[in-house]
Amino acid sequence: MPSKVRIALDAMGGDDGAAVVIPGAAISLRRHRDTEFLLVGDRAKIEPELDRHPELKAAAKIIHTDVAVSGSDKPSQALRRGRKTSSMWLAIDAVKKGEADVAVSAGNTGALMAMARFHLRTLPGIDRPAISAIWPTRRGESVVLDLGATIGGDARHLVALAIMGAAMMSVVFDKKRPTVGLLNIGTEEIKGHEEIREAGEILRAMNLPELEYIGFVEGDGIGKGVADVIVTEGYSGNIALKAAEGTARQMADLLRNEIQRSWLSKVGYVFARKAFQALRDKMDPNKSNGGVLLGLNGLVVKSHGGINAEGFAYAIDVGYEMAHYDLLNKINQMLNREGGALNSVQSAQEAVS
Repeated sequence: MPSKVRIALDAMGGDDGAAVVIPGAAISLRRHRDTEFLLVGDRAKIEPELDRHPELKAAAKIIHTDVAVSGSDKPSQALRRGRKTSSMWLAIDAVKKGEADVAVSAGNTGALMAMARFHLRTLPGIDRPAISAIWPTRRGESVVLDLGATIGGDARHLVALAIMGAAMMSVVFDKKRPTVGLLNIGTEEIKGHEEIREAGEILRAMNLPELEYIGFVEGDGIGKGVADVIVTEGYSGNIALKAAEGTARQMADLLRNEIQRSWLSKVGYVFARKAFQALRDKMDPNKSNGGVLLGLNGLVVKSHGGINAEGFAYAIDVGYEMAHYDLLNKINQMLNREGGALNSVQSAQEAVS
């Protein structure tokens, strides 16, 4: 564990840039005093915000650039226009150079993934990175991946996701052998695409000491928390994420409308206020903010672009945890140690073929 966790922040990413990033960093610093920050962005916008937070100012250094990646930029455009000059690139570059342990950005997701993959490269044995996030469930929290980094994937890719997700779960929640399930349209072994069925057969044949494969999981199983880690490719993972977020907002709106419908409902709310507050806290999207880009040769965390300062602080917290408990080294060991997980995929494929 490093004595200090150094976090590079893209201070120009997201809808509100420094106005959210700086107070978010101040909130996170109060929770993690052993943090140092590199604030990458326009000094003229960062300094007025930083003056409002003396403790953060003492723990931060500014790297100036007035170049920002636009939310509308395509990944290829962002690489051409923002390479070596943008706040997003320079935050990632700090990780590349060893000046920061993790980079956090609320900027354009496609651009962040493209820049991180181009500049940091992937870990040995990983073809494509993934976005992984902590998902609140009825049993606690689960790790779900991929939430939209790439579309599609063969069985080997899904196995790699399972291994990386298990590593993240073990680091964040100290789970010695996390349970892993593959998201599918049914729990029966005959259902789903060929790639999913093959990945399931491989994981079962490998019987890895680092994770316990429990089989297929249907969509409603994510919220039930039937597995510590839920694995899917990015297309279906992103749809699941957006559907869950939309449902949470819909439930909040419906509940608010019903409470306001009559005086009796308002009286009932007064008596059940603590229960409603607990429900609101459990479903608060701010507290689930922060997607880790797994599979890269460096740590990068993606925050929602429209988040508030408290929500951005949670994304920073995720980055802190990943760096403090050395997630990158754990993933690398699980993937590539002698006789390691991905080295066993070929023999497992032969065993189930």
